[in-house]
Amino acid sequence: MDRMPALFIGHGSPMNTLELNRFTQAWRSMGTALPRPRALLVVSAHWFFGATAVTAMPRPRTIHDFYGFPQALFDFDYPAPGAPELAQEVVETVKPLWAGLDLDQWGLDHGTWSVLAHLYPDADVPTVQLSINALKPLEYHLELARRLAPLRERGVMILSSGNVVHNLGRIRWNEPDGAFDWTRRFDEAAIALMAEDPGAVLKLVEHPDYALAVPTPDHFIPLLYTAGLAAAGEGSASALVTGYSLGSLSMTCFGVGADVAVVDERGAAAATLPPDVPPEQTNT
Repeated sequence: MDRMPALFIGHGSPMNTLELNRFTQAWRSMGTALPRPRALLVVSAHWFFGATAVTAMPRPRTIHDFYGFPQALFDFDYPAPGAPELAQEVVETVKPLWAGLDLDQWGLDHGTWSVLAHLYPDADVPTVQLSINALKPLEYHLELARRLAPLRERGVMILSSGNVVHNLGRIRWNEPDGAFDWTRRFDEAAIALMAEDPGAVLKLVEHPDYALAVPTPDHFIPLLYTAGLAAAGEGSASALVTGYSLGSLSMTCFGVGADVAVVDERGAAAATLPPDVPPEQTNT
């Protein structure tokens, strides 16, 4: 089987699940243009806890891990089948690193289904989530990504979901398509590094805007998985989608081995959160 692409998706607001905008249209185009995988392995920013685990239930539940949003978002269900055999394959593939099988605790969170609602709207591709181990250093995630690389040769698409820039404390509600100067600088540095030397992605930690762009590591670490896969394979990752939302979110998406058209307009509006939802009630 041909090597499956790997993707990093800047997922932004959970409301992107329900909205048709420039970003979600691009995700839909990816879903039709890219080869169909036998299964998906998703690294979501929203399963960030103190262990490396992989969902292994046959029917993962749809997790609504947020509050303060419209009822339609809580009613959304993404009934993709699980893939217990892939979960076991992940455990074996990453050895001697350890990963545990989650038989009943997690499921698919909105970092996964807000994107897959557009990539694979029929929810018919078996899907497994890999947790982000919050106790491990950044170097661990790059190494784990490299160990996952052989799965791409076995029909598995590895999708990472986060945001290159993700600072909810600096959101500007009146600028749905805006970006701070530091948002742009850090995002552009990431785009250049991923294209030239993804294995050196940790150089971004030394960037002068890193503290503002990455106040917490949960949404940044998924990028490391795509970088590690690129370093282990094609040697580069292309920016497939670029743009900003609410001043302090980057919507950039990367592809590794993904032969799809680049959507490079900057500043187009993303889906916005309801104007009456204050920042403390978001979980993007």
